[in-house]
Amino acid sequence: MLAKINLGIGIICLVGLVYILTANTNKSDIAYVETSVLIDGYEGTQVARKQFEEKSKIWQANTDTLVLQWENELKAYEQERSGMSAKERELKEELLRNKQQQLGQYQEAMKRKAQEEDQLMTQNVMNDINAYLEDYGKEAGFTYILGAAGGNIVYAEDAQNITEEVLNGLNVEYKGK
Repeated sequence: MLAKINLGIGIICLVGLVYILTANTNKSDIAYVETSVLIDGYEGTQVARKQFEEKSKIWQANTDTLVLQWENELKAYEQERSGMSAKERELKEELLRNKQQQLGQYQEAMKRKAQEEDQLMTQNVMNDINAYLEDYGKEAGFTYILGAAGGNIVYAEDAQNITEEVLNGLNVEYKGK
């Protein structure tokens, strides 16, 4: 319910902003881009995602190896436990618990690291796109370039949609890096 209210308020604010912008500027000074299309179509995003996936696979393989080692130690203990003294069993069980706890902490650390890397990757991609949009907007003489995401722009003329033009230029610039 609160999300719907917030969405409604956001739409009203956006409509008001567009009204103010169009009342004070020439229509040709305003354009918009479909941000999801830019993000998904930008070659820098695809490369960054691929690099992130490679890192994630390595982290997952390391975690899987540690889990397998712990499981093997547990199985070995279960097979050997009947021949152990009470003190040996107690020590081995404590060792296994400690390793399990360390493994859980390692998994959580890797999860946090993956989230941080994902956020950093996303921020770097957005910085590239925003920097290009700023330069593009200045060169093309736009006063405003709005980002349409999730239906934020209810209506705009197709002529004001510069997504494809921006995406092409963005990818050309990326290839030149």
